[in-house]
Order: sequence, then structure tokens, then C-alpha cells
Amino acid sequence: MPRNEPTEVTDEWGGERSPKRRKAVRYGVPVAVAGLSAAMIGLVPAFAGSAPDLPKISAQDLIAKVAKSDVQQLSGTVRVTTDLGLPSLPGAGDGAGAFGGAPGGGAQGGDGASAAPQNKLMELASGAHTLRVAADGPEKQRVSIVDKAAEYSLVHNGKDVWAYDSGSNTAVHSTAPGERSGKQHRAPEGLPKDLKTATPQDLAKQALEAAGDTTSVTVDGTAKVAGRDAYQLLIKPKQAGSTVGSIRVAVDAENGTPLKFTLTPKSGGAAAVDVGYTNVDFAKPAASTFSFTPPKGAKVVNGDKEHATAQRGHGKDAPSRKELAKDMDGLNVIGKGWTSIATIKGDGPGLPSGKDKDKAKGAGGDVGKFLDSIGDEVNGKFGSGRVFSTRLVNALVTDNGTVYVGAVDKQTLINAANAAK
Repeated sequence: MPRNEPTEVTDEWGGERSPKRRKAVRYGVPVAVAGLSAAMIGLVPAFAGSAPDLPKISAQDLIAKVAKSDVQQLSGTVRVTTDLGLPSLPGAGDGAGAFGGAPGGGAQGGDGASAAPQNKLMELASGAHTLRVAADGPEKQRVSIVDKAAEYSLVHNGKDVWAYDSGSNTAVHSTAPGERSGKQHRAPEGLPKDLKTATPQDLAKQALEAAGDTTSVTVDGTAKVAGRDAYQLLIKPKQAGSTVGSIRVAVDAENGTPLKFTLTPKSGGAAAVDVGYTNVDFAKPAASTFSFTPPKGAKVVNGDKEHATAQRGHGKDAPSRKELAKDMDGLNVIGKGWTSIATIKGDGPGLPSGKDKDKAKGAGGDVGKFLDSIGDEVNGKFGSGRVFSTRLVNALVTDNGTVYVGAVDKQTLINAANAAK
């Protein structure tokens, strides 16, 4: 059978689009890719095995195949690695990177801090990790992060949610949201509904939703991933200011499930975000996979009680996430497509600098010198400021505290700041 040749897809799809087709191929706001890249994960191993011969498929049809994929049951191993080029903070422990925290034990503070999902998942923002995942519909999921010294597991089984950190021998038990209201149980915060944010599926969805008339999408051959035949979908921004070079998604030829996701910066080198299965099975996992009993001697923390205490600590009228987002004065998104930039309007002195000799040592001295060492001073019609760069995401902080951030290069940030002046 003939091998798949690249077939470009832009905004010219030809013919009248049906509502379902528009849904399958409608893409926008690639800022989500920037945020995802900054917070999520990647894979080191390259595609293994010889490329299989598969029937030709257009990019449109392959995207539709991904959109229609509804795999509810699976188990497997995911290898993840992230290389965003984040700077290390002074005094941070080995492996902590820019996020700090206690190696192997998660953040400190609170009875169940070392087993808190939010704390543990942040560790996936850098380095290499191995995950074991399993899912059986919306009410049963399990993901385990396997490190050399310890293992961390999140288990959702109906109304029960367990988080266990073997390093501290601590287990946190919570009730799944929706249990008290009688609604279908939802996966808890920190544990994705169907584990997709810990695997290539959701990353691929985010990337495909970022495509449109600013994007080139092609089918670029085939591959073997985790022993399965796959098509390779290649996504490239057309806008020059984007720091994203390309996104490659390996799509299971049989069921349309994304098996591998690789994001490479325009600057080249190793992938910044690269996630993929090393083995995967789409059969129903054994029921025992989602059973959990705390080991003997483990410290068991009531997660519902801790959450309620935290809420009381913020007052009975503690704001929701939506309310907090609504209250973020000056938050805005400017630009289009891959060069979209999130801005937060400032009204203050901005960041300290090592040049500010009149400031206290802690403010304008040591902290300022450190910020100067990792940021480039820039000037423009907007005034002056400092650009902080990673391999993928850049941020401009002006001297009045206004922030511009996106998966765009330095000059694009400066141009945006000048235009907003």
C-alpha cells in the first residue's frame, strides 16, 4: 500500500462544512498550548520500529478520527519528560528546579501536603518521569508516578478518592465531587476525569484546537508506537512570532487514540513537551486495579476535613476559581492564533533590580541581581522592562508592573507592549 504523503490542511477545507465537521476541525486560541507546555510533560524515547504501510488518509479525516475517538478503557505505561529550560532558583534542592519543594516528598505544610495531587503533579513540569495509567469509564481511574525512591498514586473509584505517597507513607482520602448531591461522581481536582491530561490524548486535543488559518496541518507518514500502527499528524504554526516549531501527534490507526505527543521549539534541540505510551492495552482493566487500602502504618488524612478547614480559614464567603479569575483586574488576551499574548495590566513599581542601590538589600540587592541574571533588559515606546525566557514561553514585565506572556519571541512581546502604549 502506498505510504502517506504530507497533505496540507489550512483554512481552505473545500465545500460546505457540516456542524459536526466544523466541530472536528475548529481550532483557535493556542495560548492553551503555551500554558499546557509550561505546566505539563514530555517523552524522551523516539518512535520505535519500522514505519508500517497503512491506507492513505487525509489530514481532515485523521483529525475527524481523533475527534470521534471515545476510548473509555485502557491501561499502560507513559514515559514523560519536559525540557522547558526553566531556571533553578537559588537554594532550591536537587531536582526542584524553578518550582522548589521537597524532593520525593512534595511540598511541606499540612498533614497531607506530601500526598496532595496539586503538589505532586507540579513535579511533572520538569525532568523525566514514568507513569502507569488505567481507566474504566468516568468513575474509575488510576495513575501512579513511579520514581526511583518512591511511588505516588491517585485512585478514583466511584465515591472514593485516594492519594498515596509511599515516600512519606501518607494517604489522603476524599469524597468525589457530586457524591453528596447524588450526581454522577466526577474525578477530583488534581485527578483528571479520564487521565487524559496525564497522557497524550488531552495534549493532542489542545493542540488540534489551536489549529486554523494560522496553522498548517499535514499527515506526515506512519510510525510504530507502543507496538501499535499509527499515523503521524504534523502541526506547524504559520506565524513567524511563535516559539513553537512543530507539534507531532501519533494517532492510533485503529481507534484514533493519540499515542504520542511531541512539541519541538522553533529554536530546535530536544522536544520541550513530549508524551507517549511505551505500552498500552485497550482491554477492560481488572476491577482490583482501582481498589486501594492504605498500607499498615500509613498516616491517613481526611481530605474532606482538610478542605473544609481551609475553606473556613478563608471565610464562609471564600471566592470560587471563576470569581477569582473574574476579579483579576486587567487580564486580557491580545493577538491572534499562535501569537496570542496574555496581558495583566500593572500599576506599580514593577520588579526590583540589582541597579537599585537605594533599595534594601533584600529587595533591590540580592533579589534584583538574581532577576537581572535571568532576564534581559528591554526598552521601547512602552518604557523599559525585563524579558524572562524559557525555550517555549516568554514573559515581559514592564517597569510599571504590566505583564505580557505567551509562546512568542521577545520582539513580538515588545511589539505588543509598544502597540498597547
